[in-house]
Parts: sequence; C-alpha cells; structure tokens
Amino acid sequence: MLVLGIECTAHTFGIGIVDCKNKKVLFNEKNQYKDDENGMELRKLSEFHTSNFTEILSKAKKFLETKNKSFKDLDLISFSQGPGIGNSLKIGSLVAKTISKQYNIPLVGVNHIKAHLEIGKMLTGFTDPMFLYVSGVNTQIIAKDEFGKYKIYGETEDIGLGNLFDSFSRQAGLGFPGGPIIEKLSNESNKNYIELPYAIKGMNITLAGLYTNLQQKLDSKKFDLKDLCYSLQETCFAVTMEVCERAMAYTNKKEMLIVGGVASNKRLTRMAKDMCGIRGARYDSFEMQYAMDNGAMIAWQGFVDKEKSTTDITKFPIAQYINIESDI
Repeated sequence: MLVLGIECTAHTFGIGIVDCKNKKVLFNEKNQYKDDENGMELRKLSEFHTSNFTEILSKAKKFLETKNKSFKDLDLISFSQGPGIGNSLKIGSLVAKTISKQYNIPLVGVNHIKAHLEIGKMLTGFTDPMFLYVSGVNTQIIAKDEFGKYKIYGETEDIGLGNLFDSFSRQAGLGFPGGPIIEKLSNESNKNYIELPYAIKGMNITLAGLYTNLQQKLDSKKFDLKDLCYSLQETCFAVTMEVCERAMAYTNKKEMLIVGGVASNKRLTRMAKDMCGIRGARYDSFEMQYAMDNGAMIAWQGFVDKEKSTTDITKFPIAQYINIESDI
C-alpha cells in the first residue's frame, strides 16, 4: 500500500511516501520556516507555506516518476488534521484535499501526536513503549493503557521544553532555535551546576517558574552563560526523567522512546538510557528526520487509520486543540 502523507502543523511543510506493506519510507522531504529573531510570526508563516509547498510537491512527483509511478498510483492520502497552528493546518489540509479530489484517492486526517508515536514503533519494532514526547509546545509522557488507548501519564502544566529553550535562548541573545545552541554551550561549560527551581506536581512538571528564575540570573550578570545552559539542561531533564520513571513503574512498561524535536539532545537520551538500564527496560532511538515533524510519520499514521479514509473531503475539518486521547 502506497501512502502519501502531508505534515503542516507549524513551521514545517513536509511530504512523505511510505510503502506500508514493507514498512519502508521511500520519500521524505520538507521545507521549514525559520526566523532567528522573532520565532514564528503567523502572517509570515502562512506566506512561507503558501509560497513553498509546491517545491516539495514537485519533488514528490519527480520521485514517483523515477519509479514509473504518479499521484494516481497512490492508495491513500493522509494529512495532519491537528493539533497545530490554524494557519498551517489549513494549508496542509487544502493541499491534501486537492490531491485527493483531483485523483479520486481516499483521504484520511490523522492526529499529529499519534503519528510521532506510531512511526517510532514502526522503525524500532517496539510494541508497547512509554513515550516521552518533547517538542516546542509539548512535553508529555504517553503510553497505552490496559484498554489499548493512548493515555497521558504526565505533562507540563505551562510551557513545553522546546519553548523554554527557545525563550531562554532569545533572552540570552543566542538565536533560534535554542535547543542545539544550549546543548553546545552546555557541553563547553565547566559543569558548574547553578541551582534552579525543580518543580514536580504529582505526575506533572512546571517550567515557567524556572524560566523566570533564569531571566533573573541573566539580568544579574553574575553567572556564566555556559553554566546556566548546563544547569538548565540538567534540571529540566532530571525533572522529566523522574516523571518518566514514575510512569514506567506504574504501568510496568519495558520499552521507552523519545519523540519530537528535543529527542536530538544527546544529554536527554543519555539520561533516558541510564534510567531504562536501571529499570531493566529497553531504550531505543531512530533517525532524527523521523523524530521531528515530517511527512513520513503522517503517511504511516494514515495507514494505521486507513479504515477511517473516504473520498468525501468534507469529513476531516482541521482540529487545532485535540490531544493524544482524542479519536483522531
């Protein structure tokens, strides 16, 4: 079964083509909006996607031609129905529905978060892992419950880890996105830990207070920036791993995956491996192009949700605020 997936929930417009029968990603390309100074401005974001989606669409068409195929040979079109930024979701939805209508190919809208999880399972062969989903907006600990439904076992009550890193990076004049810059400076530090708020509320975490504390330390000019970056990582990741370990103990899960853009951080993955090793659980990772927002994960999730597909393109309105526990 040949499925084309379209990802457009925020700054990324991506298209993936997956041979789902053989669990093989054939094509995975994307364009990504970036503004080092201002982050994501909605008007500019819309203009970027509108101006650039045809480039990726053309690459997908040319790829299929190399295989002596075309869009009409696709079995299914899938797209990110939500959650995400409304302006971005509308553009991805419109492109997907246009292809579906033009070639009379069944369409299915999928949950962007579920797609992050399911592509991880497909690529690693894990069957029932605990997931740490860490991106700009989201920081959630997710797994299937005894009824086979995805459930959130812990999450941030305010801002996501990626958002925290980006905000601190801009405040410190380091640029955007903040995660890779902070990781680099942390590695260059003398590993002098500066005490920061360590806030866990039951199974949830809070990060806004930590950001305020960091702002105050920056303004005081009394602390080395590299040591602040090191302390930020150590504190945030330790808090997150504590909740992950509690959730794994509660659910008795024996596998763990990290998905989302922050999965690229080597210190975070090291902590996850160590925690899993202590618990006798398995930790695995996969190529970062599939852990971050991408079209291949949407294509695979479309296959998982293929029973919901239809040629009636009115069945899948965008849904900005859905979560992992919703039906799509």
